[in-house]
Amino acid sequence: MTAATGAPGGVFQTPSLKRRMASFVYEGLLLFGIGLFPGALGALFVALTGHQHPLQSDTALRAITLLIYAVYFSWFWSARGQTLPMQTWHIRVVTADGRPLSEARALARFVASCAWFAPAAAIAALNHWTRWQGLAAVAIGVIGYALLALLHPQRQFWHDALCGTRLIDARPTPVPKT
Repeated sequence: MTAATGAPGGVFQTPSLKRRMASFVYEGLLLFGIGLFPGALGALFVALTGHQHPLQSDTALRAITLLIYAVYFSWFWSARGQTLPMQTWHIRVVTADGRPLSEARALARFVASCAWFAPAAAIAALNHWTRWQGLAAVAIGVIGYALLALLHPQRQFWHDALCGTRLIDARPTPVPKT
Protein backbone atom coordinates (compact mmCIF):
# COMPACT_ATOMS: atom_id res chain seq x y z
CA MET A 1 0.00 0.00 0.00
CA THR A 2 1.11 3.50 -0.66
CA ALA A 3 0.89 6.12 2.03
CA ALA A 4 0.08 9.72 1.31
CA THR A 5 0.12 12.55 3.77
CA GLY A 6 -2.47 15.24 4.03
CA ALA A 7 -5.09 13.61 6.21
CA PRO A 8 -6.41 15.87 8.95
CA GLY A 9 -5.27 13.39 11.58
CA GLY A 10 -2.42 11.58 9.87
CA VAL A 11 -1.72 9.44 6.85
CA PHE A 12 -4.05 7.95 4.23
CA GLN A 13 -3.40 4.47 2.92
CA THR A 14 -4.29 3.82 -0.70
CA PRO A 15 -6.10 0.49 -1.13
CA SER A 16 -4.31 -1.98 -3.35
CA LEU A 17 -5.23 -2.08 -7.02
CA LYS A 18 -6.42 -5.65 -6.48
CA ARG A 19 -8.93 -4.55 -3.80
CA ARG A 20 -10.10 -1.60 -5.87
CA MET A 21 -10.68 -3.83 -8.90
CA ALA A 22 -12.54 -6.40 -6.76
CA SER A 23 -14.81 -3.57 -5.63
CA PHE A 24 -15.12 -2.48 -9.29
CA VAL A 25 -16.31 -5.96 -10.35
CA TYR A 26 -18.81 -6.10 -7.46
CA GLU A 27 -20.02 -2.61 -8.46
CA GLY A 28 -20.52 -3.85 -12.02
CA LEU A 29 -22.79 -6.63 -10.79
CA LEU A 30 -24.91 -4.15 -8.85
CA LEU A 31 -25.03 -1.74 -11.78
CA PHE A 32 -26.24 -4.53 -14.04
CA GLY A 33 -29.23 -5.01 -11.76
CA ILE A 34 -29.87 -1.28 -11.43
CA GLY A 35 -29.58 -0.91 -15.21
CA LEU A 36 -32.43 -3.38 -15.72
CA PHE A 37 -34.98 -1.01 -14.16
CA PRO A 38 -35.46 1.36 -17.14
CA GLY A 39 -35.95 -1.55 -19.53
CA ALA A 40 -38.33 -3.31 -17.15
CA LEU A 41 -40.39 -0.13 -16.74
CA GLY A 42 -40.50 0.26 -20.53
CA ALA A 43 -41.62 -3.34 -20.99
CA LEU A 44 -44.31 -2.82 -18.34
CA PHE A 45 -45.49 0.32 -20.16
CA VAL A 46 -45.79 -1.59 -23.46
CA ALA A 47 -47.57 -4.49 -21.75
CA LEU A 48 -50.11 -2.17 -20.10
CA THR A 49 -50.72 0.22 -22.99
CA GLY A 50 -49.84 -1.75 -26.10
CA HIS A 51 -47.87 1.26 -27.37
CA GLN A 52 -44.17 1.98 -27.38
CA HIS A 53 -43.16 5.28 -25.83
CA PRO A 54 -40.48 7.42 -27.54
CA LEU A 55 -38.33 7.14 -24.41
CA GLN A 56 -37.98 3.41 -25.04
CA SER A 57 -35.43 3.75 -27.83
CA ASP A 58 -31.96 2.31 -27.20
CA THR A 59 -30.47 5.78 -26.96
CA ALA A 60 -33.13 7.01 -24.53
CA LEU A 61 -32.80 3.92 -22.33
CA ARG A 62 -29.02 4.34 -22.23
CA ALA A 63 -29.36 8.02 -21.31
CA ILE A 64 -31.89 7.22 -18.57
CA THR A 65 -29.65 4.47 -17.23
CA LEU A 66 -26.64 6.81 -17.21
CA LEU A 67 -28.72 9.38 -15.30
CA ILE A 68 -29.72 6.72 -12.75
CA TYR A 69 -26.06 5.75 -12.35
CA ALA A 70 -25.09 9.41 -11.88
CA VAL A 71 -27.67 9.80 -9.11
CA TYR A 72 -26.62 6.49 -7.51
CA PHE A 73 -22.92 7.31 -7.37
CA SER A 74 -23.28 11.00 -6.55
CA TRP A 75 -25.61 10.29 -3.66
CA PHE A 76 -23.58 7.48 -2.11
CA TRP A 77 -20.24 9.25 -2.54
CA SER A 78 -21.49 12.52 -1.07
CA ALA A 79 -23.73 11.06 1.66
CA ARG A 80 -21.58 8.16 2.85
CA GLY A 81 -18.30 8.25 0.96
CA GLN A 82 -18.93 4.67 -0.10
CA THR A 83 -21.16 2.52 -2.24
CA LEU A 84 -22.04 -0.96 -0.98
CA PRO A 85 -19.10 -2.60 -2.82
CA MET A 86 -16.73 0.06 -1.48
CA GLN A 87 -18.06 -0.60 2.02
CA THR A 88 -17.57 -4.35 1.56
CA TRP A 89 -13.97 -3.85 0.44
CA HIS A 90 -13.32 -1.10 3.04
CA ILE A 91 -12.64 1.66 0.52
CA ARG A 92 -13.80 5.25 0.93
CA VAL A 93 -13.67 8.22 -1.43
CA VAL A 94 -12.67 11.56 0.09
CA THR A 95 -11.28 14.85 -1.14
CA ALA A 96 -7.51 15.14 -1.50
CA ASP A 97 -7.35 16.63 2.01
CA GLY A 98 -9.55 13.93 3.57
CA ARG A 99 -12.93 15.64 3.72
CA PRO A 100 -16.26 14.16 2.53
CA LEU A 101 -17.24 14.90 -1.05
CA SER A 102 -19.81 17.57 -1.84
CA GLU A 103 -22.62 16.59 -4.19
CA ALA A 104 -21.06 18.68 -6.97
CA ARG A 105 -17.64 17.05 -6.55
CA ALA A 106 -19.24 13.59 -6.44
CA LEU A 107 -21.07 14.33 -9.69
CA ALA A 108 -17.86 15.66 -11.28
CA ARG A 109 -16.08 12.46 -10.18
CA PHE A 110 -18.82 10.38 -11.79
CA VAL A 111 -18.51 12.27 -15.08
CA ALA A 112 -14.70 11.99 -15.01
CA SER A 113 -14.88 8.29 -14.14
CA CYS A 114 -16.59 7.67 -17.47
CA ALA A 115 -12.98 7.58 -18.75
CA TRP A 116 -13.11 3.91 -17.74
CA PHE A 117 -15.49 3.20 -20.63
CA ALA A 118 -16.04 6.19 -22.90
CA PRO A 119 -12.92 6.05 -25.11
CA ALA A 120 -13.29 2.36 -25.99
CA ALA A 121 -17.05 2.65 -26.41
CA ALA A 122 -16.62 5.64 -28.73
CA ILE A 123 -13.99 3.83 -30.83
CA ALA A 124 -16.27 0.78 -31.09
CA ALA A 125 -19.23 2.92 -32.14
CA LEU A 126 -17.24 4.92 -34.69
CA ASN A 127 -15.92 1.72 -36.25
CA HIS A 128 -19.36 0.06 -36.21
CA TRP A 129 -18.00 -2.92 -34.29
CA THR A 130 -20.34 -5.69 -33.18
CA ARG A 131 -21.54 -5.71 -29.58
CA TRP A 132 -18.97 -8.41 -28.74
CA GLN A 133 -16.14 -6.44 -30.33
CA GLY A 134 -17.29 -3.35 -28.46
CA LEU A 135 -17.45 -5.29 -25.20
CA ALA A 136 -13.92 -6.60 -25.79
CA ALA A 137 -12.71 -3.05 -26.51
CA VAL A 138 -14.29 -1.79 -23.28
CA ALA A 139 -12.74 -4.66 -21.29
CA ILE A 140 -9.30 -3.86 -22.69
CA GLY A 141 -9.90 -0.16 -22.00
CA VAL A 142 -10.87 -0.86 -18.39
CA ILE A 143 -7.76 -2.97 -17.81
CA GLY A 144 -5.57 -0.32 -19.42
CA TYR A 145 -7.15 2.47 -17.40
CA ALA A 146 -6.75 0.52 -14.15
CA LEU A 147 -3.08 -0.09 -14.91
CA LEU A 148 -2.56 3.64 -15.48
CA ALA A 149 -3.06 4.05 -11.71
CA LEU A 150 0.37 2.46 -11.30
CA LEU A 151 1.85 5.58 -12.94
CA HIS A 152 0.24 7.96 -10.43
CA PRO A 153 2.53 8.92 -7.51
CA GLN A 154 -0.02 7.76 -4.89
CA ARG A 155 -1.40 4.96 -7.11
CA GLN A 156 -4.74 6.79 -7.45
CA PHE A 157 -6.95 6.61 -10.51
CA TRP A 158 -6.50 9.56 -12.85
CA HIS A 159 -10.12 10.69 -12.62
CA ASP A 160 -9.52 11.09 -8.88
CA ALA A 161 -6.45 13.21 -9.52
CA LEU A 162 -8.47 15.34 -11.94
CA CYS A 163 -11.33 15.85 -9.45
CA GLY A 164 -9.23 16.36 -6.32
CA THR A 165 -10.47 13.13 -4.76
CA ARG A 166 -8.80 9.95 -3.61
CA LEU A 167 -9.64 6.43 -2.59
CA ILE A 168 -8.47 5.51 0.89
CA ASP A 169 -8.30 2.36 2.94
CA ALA A 170 -11.27 2.38 5.33
CA ARG A 171 -10.63 -0.82 7.24
CA PRO A 172 -11.65 -0.50 10.87
CA THR A 173 -8.81 -0.13 13.30
CA PRO A 174 -8.48 -3.17 15.54
CA VAL A 175 -9.58 -2.64 19.14
CA PRO A 176 -6.81 -3.55 21.58
CA LYS A 177 -7.66 -6.39 23.94
CA THR A 178 -7.79 -5.40 27.57
